Amino acid sequence: MATASVELLVDGFNRVQESVHDVLEGLGEEQLTARLDQDANPIGWLVWHLTRVQDDHIAEVAGREQAWTEAGYHQDFGLPYHTADHGYGHSTAQVGSFGGVTAKQLADYHDAVHARTVEYLRTLSDADYQRIVDDSWDPPVTLAVRLVSVLAEDHQHVGQAAYVRGILERR
Repeated sequence: MATASVELLVDGFNRVQESVHDVLEGLGEEQLTARLDQDANPIGWLVWHLTRVQDDHIAEVAGREQAWTEAGYHQDFGLPYHTADHGYGHSTAQVGSFGGVTAKQLADYHDAVHARTVEYLRTLSDADYQRIVDDSWDPPVTLAVRLVSVLAEDHQHVGQAAYVRGILERR
């Protein structure tokens, strides 16, 4: 039986997944790549980025390959980024080069990452959360901090995507 902390994290990631589906529903490439100004992040890039970060960080703590490469999403998406790239630190030009990806591709990739995340979370006990997963920081990052960090970033970026969608719908 999963602990209460696992169930809280699963609920949080479930909410991200629901929001990703809501924000992507019915969008075409034009809406996925529309920028509110020349430096703004478009919906498609935001969803790709939040999913890439989740995939990268959860795969690392779980000790497994990312869905991005293992399942071939990096090839299917055909983006002009390095395979290990997840968007952190992208320039406005790099963000602007995002395209050619459908809402279905983004949702499918997010669903695959979500399933892996939930599968991993369900293996955890409360004692696992204190494991140091990154000692390059002071203080070192525990598994608990990493998981909450990913969840917080996911919620922030899906909220940004929903905001962009709302503005685009009013234009």
